[in-house]
Amino acid sequence: MTTLWVGLGGALGSIARYHVAQWTAARHGTSFPWGTLAVNLVGSLLLVALMHVALRTEAVPPTVRVALSSGVLGGFTTYSSFNHETLAMLQAGVPGKAVAYVLATVLGCLAFGALGWLGARAAVGA
Repeated sequence: MTTLWVGLGGALGSIARYHVAQWTAARHGTSFPWGTLAVNLVGSLLLVALMHVALRTEAVPPTVRVALSSGVLGGFTTYSSFNHETLAMLQAGVPGKAVAYVLATVLGCLAFGALGWLGARAAVGA
């Protein structure tokens, strides 16, 4: 049954990622992968906050934790797109943009993860 919840969560996360990518492309164009960056930053914040609360309280049952972390957030965030987009920028001859994207993703995801941890820690006091 847990596998079903993970699969359903993954479908929801993937659909959300698709819509974020469409929205950011319509708003900001496609010269920089803003959608992938956004889902990876937000996903980092949410995953760290979720895991902090789930592992330190009884508020999130194990099945819900797995469905949300591996399912929804696993479907929402995307390393494979990050990899493809970075390589495409390098092949297109814009290494500065590729480096900026890598740094924004890695450092940004760490920072957003820290924000998620701090927020969750403040919420549950542990």
